[in-house]
Amino acid sequence: MEGKKKIKRRHVSSARFIAGGFLGVIAIGCLLLMVPAATINKKGAPFLDALFTATSAVCVTGLVVHDTATYWTVFGKTVILLLIQIGGMGVITIAVAMAIFSGRKIGLMQRSTMQESISAPNMAGIVRLTYFILKVTLGTELIGAVLTAPVFCREMGFVKGCGYALFHSISAFCNAGFDLMGIREQYSSLTAFSAQPLINLVIMLLIIWGGIGFLTWDDIRKHKWHIKKYRMQSKVILTTTFILLVLPAIYFYFVEFSREVWDDLPAGEHILVSLFQAVTPRTAGFNTADLSKMCESSKLLTIILMLIGGSPGSTAGGMKTTTFAVLMASAIAVFRRNEDVHCYGRRISPEVVRSAAAVLIMYVVLFLSGGMVISIIEDLPVLECLFESASAIGTVGLTLGLTPGLGTVSRIILIGLMYLGRVGGMTIVFAATANRRPEVARFPLEKITVG
Repeated sequence: MEGKKKIKRRHVSSARFIAGGFLGVIAIGCLLLMVPAATINKKGAPFLDALFTATSAVCVTGLVVHDTATYWTVFGKTVILLLIQIGGMGVITIAVAMAIFSGRKIGLMQRSTMQESISAPNMAGIVRLTYFILKVTLGTELIGAVLTAPVFCREMGFVKGCGYALFHSISAFCNAGFDLMGIREQYSSLTAFSAQPLINLVIMLLIIWGGIGFLTWDDIRKHKWHIKKYRMQSKVILTTTFILLVLPAIYFYFVEFSREVWDDLPAGEHILVSLFQAVTPRTAGFNTADLSKMCESSKLLTIILMLIGGSPGSTAGGMKTTTFAVLMASAIAVFRRNEDVHCYGRRISPEVVRSAAAVLIMYVVLFLSGGMVISIIEDLPVLECLFESASAIGTVGLTLGLTPGLGTVSRIILIGLMYLGRVGGMTIVFAATANRRPEVARFPLEKITVG
């Protein structure tokens, strides 16, 4: 080239930005939690413990190897809270927000990455949407803290109570499940507040609101109660969320919490506990009842709810409610012998159906593999290990008490599952295959019998 080398500019895909962004924040959080000032014993957390906690916080999971209240200092808890906030809103959302406030111009690549990060249908208005997400997030967390502060302040004093209210409000809205109730009993979560209506209702509403997604918020803001004007995705999210809250709540009330083992719960608490247990598997991770006392069918139902998770473009993880809804709509179309998959008067493309099936298979394979391997390594009951692996990949944080006692390999497995669950399995696949060339030829068609 006449003495000049042509430099090929390598394009970095949005998927790689998202996957790399989460890794970077996890690495920084891990280093900060290893600082002596982060732990009560002033020695700093061991590398694997710090990595596990940082991953759990950034991936808004809530699984812990040390009780948050009694192991970490105020500095350590602050780091964890910041990681939860970044992970809940999304690393890319935070990065774009910082760029906007610093006066930098948001380019096409940043807009494209933001679009993929929050599952927006197009790039138009993405900066406005970022402002909206920030305002709603911070406003909701502040309202949640104000509403719960009287209860915490009454028990812990004004300053400490306000701090606890803010921590739990952010943790609930971001569907993280980290709590500071270890001051009462380690790893007790919110069991001490099972009879407190205000705490229960506020935490549940924060979990649900954070889990329905940023675009659904936008539809609610624009169209208020005119649900017919909502995007099809918002309608699907709201309907599926309602069904996945009501039906499990009915089951827990009439089946699980009617068993003799729960006779110590007053009649009024049964309703609150049933509602809370239906809400929290949507990747929230708090619990107001001792999960180890549940029967196996209830544990299995909780596993299924954890795998489904929240909605796309939200603070929640899991397969997503839309994936579940598309698969159900696809099954109904097959049963009715319809050529196309329909939902709310709209046709769903075959590509979306294929993606939903791929996500389901990926989550099921990872969840089963992780649980089985942990069961073999730790010599523990397989259902309990599957519960922990579902909690990790669904970024939920509910636990039967196994995680703190797991060995190195098992913890590494859970770290991997938490990361994949938050970033998204398809994002990881797209990041790994970003430079793959499209197919230019097609194989001959042949039928195969299924079912």
